[in-house]
Amino acid sequence: MRADSSRTLPDETLQLTPNALTVLEHRYLKKDDSGRPIEQPEDMFRRVAANIASAEAAYGAGPEQVQEVEKAFYGAMTRLEFVPNSPTLMNAGRTFQQLSACFVLPVEDSIDRIFEAVRNTALIHKSGGGTGFSFSRLRPKDDLVSSTKGISSGPVSFMKVFDSATEAIKQGGTRRGANMAILRVDHPDILEFIDCKQDLTTLNNFNISVALTETFMTALREDTHYDLINPRSGQVVESLSAREVFDKIVHAAWSTGEPGIIFLDRMNASNPTPQVGEIEATNPCGEQPLLPYESCNLGSINLAKMVKGPILSAEVDWDKLAAVTHLAVRFLDDVIDMNAFPLPEIEQMTQANRKIGLGVMGFADMLVQLGLPYNSQEAVELAQKLMCFVREEARTASEELARERGNFPNWEESLFGPEGLNRPQRNATVTTIAPTGTISMIAGASSGVEPLFALAFSRHVLDGEALKEVNPLFEAALRERNLYDPDLVTEVCARGSVAEMATVPADLRQVFVTAHDITPADHIRVQAAFQECTDNAVSKTVNFPQQATEAEVAEVYLLAYELGCKGVTIYRDGSREGQVLRKGKEEPESAPAPASPEPRSRPPMVQGTTLAMNTGCGKLYITINQDERGPFEIFGNMGKAGGCASSQTEAVARLISLAFRLGLKPEHIIKQLKGISCHKPMWERGGGKILSCADAFAQAIERVLIPRDQQLQIDFNGTSFGHVGACPECGGHLYAEGGCVVCHDCGYSQCE
Repeated sequence: MRADSSRTLPDETLQLTPNALTVLEHRYLKKDDSGRPIEQPEDMFRRVAANIASAEAAYGAGPEQVQEVEKAFYGAMTRLEFVPNSPTLMNAGRTFQQLSACFVLPVEDSIDRIFEAVRNTALIHKSGGGTGFSFSRLRPKDDLVSSTKGISSGPVSFMKVFDSATEAIKQGGTRRGANMAILRVDHPDILEFIDCKQDLTTLNNFNISVALTETFMTALREDTHYDLINPRSGQVVESLSAREVFDKIVHAAWSTGEPGIIFLDRMNASNPTPQVGEIEATNPCGEQPLLPYESCNLGSINLAKMVKGPILSAEVDWDKLAAVTHLAVRFLDDVIDMNAFPLPEIEQMTQANRKIGLGVMGFADMLVQLGLPYNSQEAVELAQKLMCFVREEARTASEELARERGNFPNWEESLFGPEGLNRPQRNATVTTIAPTGTISMIAGASSGVEPLFALAFSRHVLDGEALKEVNPLFEAALRERNLYDPDLVTEVCARGSVAEMATVPADLRQVFVTAHDITPADHIRVQAAFQECTDNAVSKTVNFPQQATEAEVAEVYLLAYELGCKGVTIYRDGSREGQVLRKGKEEPESAPAPASPEPRSRPPMVQGTTLAMNTGCGKLYITINQDERGPFEIFGNMGKAGGCASSQTEAVARLISLAFRLGLKPEHIIKQLKGISCHKPMWERGGGKILSCADAFAQAIERVLIPRDQQLQIDFNGTSFGHVGACPECGGHLYAEGGCVVCHDCGYSQCE
């Protein structure tokens, strides 16, 4: 091991933000039977370091050498310079010992193999992993099934089977499993696939991406047709306009953020073991292309810690970055040996290629410290230089490990073997830029290679209070210039950005840019710069403002292809969430009509209207009864007796009825309930969205009792900053970033 890869700096006190402590206590620290943490963060890092370092003994390291490596691993993690992926933090040294975040499973064209894949998915999700699938091998809808003389239901129908299985399994006891479904653009069912998540009530456990081929991209460029091929027979069944299919993909992504796109042939062009197999699918966030039954363990270097010098004029500490890179490669290679794989096929394939995915986080923080705007050419050039440096140092570290431990078993058949680069390598791939939603919160760093999402914001805490939190670098810059002021912080919280705040100096406004201050093209340029020297791919979300057009989305897709990206995920602000409520026309609030201290008695007869509303808990039937004085009572029936949802529905209905009988105007009730979100919103046939059961009551009251021109309108006032809905665990805002959806309050992630 290189001397500088096991630096024995004195242990420093672990410095964690309050939010990092919350995230660790909620989902990482070991707990007793009552759910109380029984280890401190230092204990967790010590547990992980000791477990992973013990792999060194298998390669001849003595007890003192193992202890030295353990100390180096512990130091890098407690200094928050390097953090491995979530399953490693959660499971290393514990019963599960499943340490990988991402897997790809094959889905073959037979009922037996399909349901074998469903079973394997369940085992992976139980162990804490996410799964990716290509459904491209399945015969199309209405195709002949010779064994039964019936017809096939097609890939999308089987995706729903996987989705239902995932819904039934709590992943790691704390979160739902995450899946990626990929379909080749030349599959006959591609049009159905593109639209399969436009109804947001289905396939909620899947991300979906269309695999675009070079043939398709050529047809798109030349504005010609391309062929759809039946995977069962290999026969051409139809030809479609590439432009029309591309426009359909763009429209769907503009509407809901899905599907994403991957450039499949480009991924296979950098497949290090083409003789072993073809890449067909990726992990749930799209950054890790894998062969069938392959897995990959990931980790990220915190670039915010790889600088030296004062804020706004620091410089990159290249020596430190090299040392941490070498140590991280050793750590991730040891993880492979310590991993308890969920399936023997996965163990065999993973051990044969030994892929690791070393990535980065804190890029936006680094840029601020260097005084570089994210949306500058200097930032793009730095991104490319940084990742090329990391990859070359990682390959050098992998080469050193290969000389110590041997090449990965498939090395002879790889691009590194005698017929290729003829370079010793312990790992078939070394770099991946993954989403770092929760581990970046632990490190107190910006997520992955994303820009800052906000400079100041309100964070929800357990008692419902909202606390203002300021980006520490922004706060430091303000205090250095004696500009820090609570009123300014309040204004930044409201805006989320300082781009248009004249009270902030121009140079700070230029450096402290956020995700919505930069153009989608700027997002892509940074992604492409990192992709240039990333073996696998880059997980990133390209943020669009709510008013963005479909043409702008199309332009970014084409730019991503031209600049060498391997895939694109976009999110247009507000496309998945009803956001801020305000009145359609402003009018002064009037006091409620005087009411008797006692609610009025029920008359002998009332007249009512019943509406059926789709909610995440099921169909909710709402009946509103009126008498000659106006609304009198409301009832809600979930369609089945008992259960928490039904009891809560009855409670809400009783309180609304009491308000009616006391004379409270319907507008006041609607304003209190409309827009309340839960983790499972539902779309209605007419295109409206029911955010929760409470929102359903508000919308029902509004439809029945309020004239249409006076109804509250869902509007976008520029303060949403990429909100995608409510967190299912803490009720805070979810954000689209890093190719995933995360909560900055509690650390919930749909993917990581």
